[in-house]
Amino acid sequence: MTRFALAVVAVLGGANWALADESVDFAHDVLPILRDRCATCHTGDARKGGLSMDTRAGLIKSEAVVPGKSDESELIYRVTSEDRLERMPPKGDPLTHNEIAVLRTWIEQGASWAEGVSIAGQAGKVSIKPRRPELPPSDHAHPIDRILDPYFAKHEVTAGPGISDAAFLRRVSLDVTGLLPTAEQLDAFAADATADRRERVINRLLGDRRAYADHWLTFWNDLLRNDYQGTGYIDGGRRQITAWLYQSLSENKPYDQFVRELIHPTDQSDGFIRGIKWRGNVNASQSPELQFAQNTSQVFLGVNMKCASCHDSFVDDWKLADAYGLAAITAERPLEMYRCDKPTGVTAVAKFPFPSLGEVDPAGSRDQRLEQFAKLLTDAENGRLTRTVVNRLWQRLMGRGIVHPVDVMSNEPWSADLLDYLAVHLADNGYDLKKTIELIVTSRAYQSQCAATIDGQDERQFVFHGPAARRMTAEQFVDAVWMLTGTAPAKPDAKVIFPDGSPVSIRASLVNADGLLRSLGRPNREQVVTTRPGELTTLQALELTNGRVLNDLVGRGAKNLRQQHPERSGEATIVWLYRNALSRSPTPDELATAQVLLGEPISEEGLADLLWAVLMLPEFQMIR
Repeated sequence: MTRFALAVVAVLGGANWALADESVDFAHDVLPILRDRCATCHTGDARKGGLSMDTRAGLIKSEAVVPGKSDESELIYRVTSEDRLERMPPKGDPLTHNEIAVLRTWIEQGASWAEGVSIAGQAGKVSIKPRRPELPPSDHAHPIDRILDPYFAKHEVTAGPGISDAAFLRRVSLDVTGLLPTAEQLDAFAADATADRRERVINRLLGDRRAYADHWLTFWNDLLRNDYQGTGYIDGGRRQITAWLYQSLSENKPYDQFVRELIHPTDQSDGFIRGIKWRGNVNASQSPELQFAQNTSQVFLGVNMKCASCHDSFVDDWKLADAYGLAAITAERPLEMYRCDKPTGVTAVAKFPFPSLGEVDPAGSRDQRLEQFAKLLTDAENGRLTRTVVNRLWQRLMGRGIVHPVDVMSNEPWSADLLDYLAVHLADNGYDLKKTIELIVTSRAYQSQCAATIDGQDERQFVFHGPAARRMTAEQFVDAVWMLTGTAPAKPDAKVIFPDGSPVSIRASLVNADGLLRSLGRPNREQVVTTRPGELTTLQALELTNGRVLNDLVGRGAKNLRQQHPERSGEATIVWLYRNALSRSPTPDELATAQVLLGEPISEEGLADLLWAVLMLPEFQMIR
């Protein structure tokens, strides 16, 4: 709803305080009112009257806001009260008719709230410098479990039981290499009676340089918005970093060096900071220089500079000058600041967003400024760099970050000690990301059963109970289908060479996205993507049930299996499929049902139906 429309509505008064066909924008219309008029008394530790307005859930729980019913909302009653003892805010002028109209309309239209936003701004921002927490005494030797023991006790949480060896092997194989364990690998693991068999299988998976690089390429392609086709590649306005990235992952390049080579780049790695040169006229906030500011701050610092690239941010404390200060680091010429796409006449001055760590010399050449920025980002005193990446890894492996969302690192972590321990552990181990992954997956916390999802939980009141069940990524799903059906393409689309010169294995991370990959969540990577949607969409359901790509894979897979293993009986085929797809044998009921589906003798159509039925099982599509 425009401010003009709201003003007209407010003047009209009475029952005409809102227009049903108009809407308010939370960030631009509602958030400034709540921050300016309510935050002092009702955020953080200041919860006067027992009311916390830090989150939407807190407002709803207290009935200060009843979505869709402004007349039943305590907030509206208080800001419109004529009683000076009840009216809010208690000091200063009352809210204007226009401000009340905004709040009424917002509530009537569902009281939407941008994820991860707190009206307290960055008041609770984590310190930029590293902190080394003291490990508490515990019966557990593992540092993660030592930290979690008192956490669980404080929150009256009973740690979940451990998972079986087969469930562990499936989970860790998918998490570390993106691949399902084979039936042969399951048998070998089950036959291993040594006490450290889980640690050794973790080391084997992490030591598989090719499978590790193939899998984690997806993670970093999303973060660094690297792809093999799409906007900008045809006219040279965008450049791949695939070869550099693949080699960096395969050789496990230290993370600080990895970051420095992206910020102060080589010829192979400059595609990330050069961004996309869009065709035609675009908003000033989408210039390559502003893309640099947005992408580097989001990926490496967990800072959202997108709003501040157009004007002073409404969702946090970052200013237009902060975004342009970062942008000026990479600018080839003086960079004029634009506010809401209008020139200000002010030239941006290159600066680092956390000046306590040091400054970038505005008078230096572009190359010198980038080198200085790279050094500041990877400085040993920059705990934000390590906190941000270990938080991303924790989210990837456990289903939810220690700080949530992962791009709002100023939010309070549910365990500051755990976050800080992981961050200093990474630095202590030479910025070896595999060491961080190993630390997480060797913990009892990781190897416990998935915790139940608690719907509607207040984010500020989140309590960690254990790992969350996660859907396979699009690439994991397609890799699994290819493995089961023998239908992987003949060659990759990505131009990569494995360090020893041997042919690259074909994985879904190395091919252009088709309809199946796109429907399952693979982004076009024109923007940084740090978290893919986790819920099944209508488009995905349609693609999985009626899509041409999956139907073709299943049909060809059935033909391949019949041709390659004509000797297999129906029962043997079913057992093979269940063990390779689900890491378990079928139950008697499942076996009987599958045999009916297969037919006797086995038909390709029946085998295709069985393949599809197994692929559609939530048990197959979930990592848990």
